[in-house]
Amino acid sequence: MAHAHDAHAAHDHHDDHGPAKGIGRWLFATNHKDIGTMYMLFSLLMFFIGGAMAMIIRAELFKPGMQLVDPIFFNQMTTMHALIMIFGAVMPAFVGLANWMIPLQVGAPDMALPRMNNFSFWILPFAFTMLIGTLFVPGGAPAGGWTMYPPLSQQTGEAFPMLIFAVHLMGASSIMGAINVIVTIMNMRAPGMSLLKMPIFVWTWLITAYLLIAVMPVLAGAVTMLLTDHYFGTTFFEAAGGGDPVMFQHIFWFFGHPEVYIMILPAFGIISEIIPTFSRKPLFGYDAMVYATASIAFLSFIVWAHHMFTVGMPLAGQMFFMLATMLIAVPTGVKVFNWTATMFKGSLSFEPPMLFAISFLFLFTIGGFSGLMLAIVPADFQYHDTYFVVAHFHYVLVPGAVFSLMAAAYYWLPKWTGHMYNMKLAKAHFWLSTIFVNVLFFPQHFLGLAGMPRRIPDYSTQFADWNMISSIGGFGFGLSQLLFAYIVFACIRGGEKATDKVWDSGRPQGLEWTLSSPPPYHSFETAPEVK
Repeated sequence: MAHAHDAHAAHDHHDDHGPAKGIGRWLFATNHKDIGTMYMLFSLLMFFIGGAMAMIIRAELFKPGMQLVDPIFFNQMTTMHALIMIFGAVMPAFVGLANWMIPLQVGAPDMALPRMNNFSFWILPFAFTMLIGTLFVPGGAPAGGWTMYPPLSQQTGEAFPMLIFAVHLMGASSIMGAINVIVTIMNMRAPGMSLLKMPIFVWTWLITAYLLIAVMPVLAGAVTMLLTDHYFGTTFFEAAGGGDPVMFQHIFWFFGHPEVYIMILPAFGIISEIIPTFSRKPLFGYDAMVYATASIAFLSFIVWAHHMFTVGMPLAGQMFFMLATMLIAVPTGVKVFNWTATMFKGSLSFEPPMLFAISFLFLFTIGGFSGLMLAIVPADFQYHDTYFVVAHFHYVLVPGAVFSLMAAAYYWLPKWTGHMYNMKLAKAHFWLSTIFVNVLFFPQHFLGLAGMPRRIPDYSTQFADWNMISSIGGFGFGLSQLLFAYIVFACIRGGEKATDKVWDSGRPQGLEWTLSSPPPYHSFETAPEVK
């Protein structure tokens, strides 16, 4: 009997560790840390591919006239840059952080559905191979913008079904990731970890996961209707057959607006972890932060038509969407106030994560203010489809989403790798990124207010000076990110050992606050009764 048991145990042992050698460890990974690592390295690769496309765009716009590429290829680059950065760089990076940190922060042994976790990651390389592959098929990649508005989006030849299938796969991956997050948080918290004791990062991801499940099927429906219009003779968006191209915009933006909050809510969670750590104070107004996040998520569903003020909607519609959009400024303002209040009278130190978090605070707020300007209907008639809009959403997404991801990497890398990275290089990366991101995007406000349209490869000479400055900022920002990749890989390979109080070494004794939340009044001194 004992012998049979030993053989069984040996067999189990073989099953557990058989594939986990070399590439098998990653191919068959079910460990949340391995999958989180793969998500983040994948998103870094996509960040550089999408960034290379942005470099092509900025090189073409360096001076007036057509220099490098033809107009169709230029618009293929704007389309692909957006799709790759949104679905390939920002979202997978946040899912990678969720995989790594949520089980650790709620006290779970792993994610709830490890095999599905593996599947949701491995869909992505295929989806993006297909998306980037559209560049190599007859007719070329889609050039109708990432919003895929008909009839423009349907003039892409053989690339069109590839684009749609790639989008479906990205959506499937996101939905599976979101289900996993929700089940893990709801079912696998440690005893005593009630919802309002969870770290804010976990809260923001819980809310984000519900947003993903709600809107990804809407995007799938919209692109499926495009596909049937194109190949099966339906006329959802064709006026000649009783359809309406503007209906596509409504469906798309009903997905698209919550989508932008999917890209920023986890960033709010990261900033809410970092600022308290480097202020040596608990987060100010923990409960208010949770409610503000939930309010933003709710409001994100009722503001979609502010992307469409110029389509000729009724005045009542314009008024509703204008006021609902402005309402989002309230919970967002609460968050900015609370982050500032957390730093107030704190014992601040300025390591790279905190530098990125403070930069986030200033620059994200600029993006928020230009968003308020765009929410005003009569003003939006002037700004719509100009570079002012480009400036606005890049201020929200680059110093917002991307800086928060860099802050998270610098914050948690010592925990993930056990090594400290080169602090001097990290600070150099911060200053280069912050200076160049402003040189890149701030002039675009002036271009937009002067009337320069988006998505054009050539422009009138009065826009030449600011475009040149913007392009210089773009090349500077792009090159600075090579430094980031070097710092990360050098840290993975080795370096000085990280301590268990990695962000508290060299501080005065007694300042032991290394976790942002839960706040200190939640006592973990007594073990909770296990039912």
